[in-house]
Amino acid sequence: MIRPEEIKPQVREHYARRAAGGGCCGGATIADACCGDAAETQELEGVFGPSLGCGSPLEHARVQAGETVVDLGSGAGRETILAAKQAGSAGRAFGVDMTPEMIQKARENAARNGAGNVEFVLGDIEGMPLPDGTADVVISNCVINLLPDKAAAFREAYRILKPGGRLVVADMVSNGPLPQVIREMAGAWAGCVAGAADISAYLQLIRDAGFVEVDTVASTSVPRSVVFSATVTARRPAA
Repeated sequence: MIRPEEIKPQVREHYARRAAGGGCCGGATIADACCGDAAETQELEGVFGPSLGCGSPLEHARVQAGETVVDLGSGAGRETILAAKQAGSAGRAFGVDMTPEMIQKARENAARNGAGNVEFVLGDIEGMPLPDGTADVVISNCVINLLPDKAAAFREAYRILKPGGRLVVADMVSNGPLPQVIREMAGAWAGCVAGAADISAYLQLIRDAGFVEVDTVASTSVPRSVVFSATVTARRPAA
């Protein structure tokens, strides 16, 4: 049986290889359910590295000029850089990722795009090296499912948001529990499958962290025990 402490090294190694080799998955299979979003990649020039996501959180984040955005699991930096562009010169965007190779790739991409209001930080999103109340908006794309302790990630997202701040997460979830044999496959964890939580439990974790107005704004209807993509919005109370 795979232990929680074994999952993160497997995931880190998987995405380190992705940073080196680029490319994305060929389809939503047990091997890799997180795929790139072509609409977003077209908005940037010369961004190298894999586009790994399962939705478009920025579409629902509605970043305003002057806001600060934090991207959880920022990878090669596409969405972080796009968020910084939307925030404008008076705003800022931080990308947090646990893979050094991805951080390096993201910093190169930011420099290539002249994104001076972007900072990429190496760290775990279950314990981010960012102060309380950093962000107006927290986004994440196909990352929370990779974590054994999703509750910790949502508590951290809540902590770094300003009162009234908003959360937009695109992620792989499941319609009912997955078979135990899949949850014990290390490769299926790295491929955004084995860590997919039941959608109802996933939404409850967000509420338990303190968020309100938790809403699923995009999802697909699937049979029981099937993994699918969902985009969820929520807000930290203003007071």
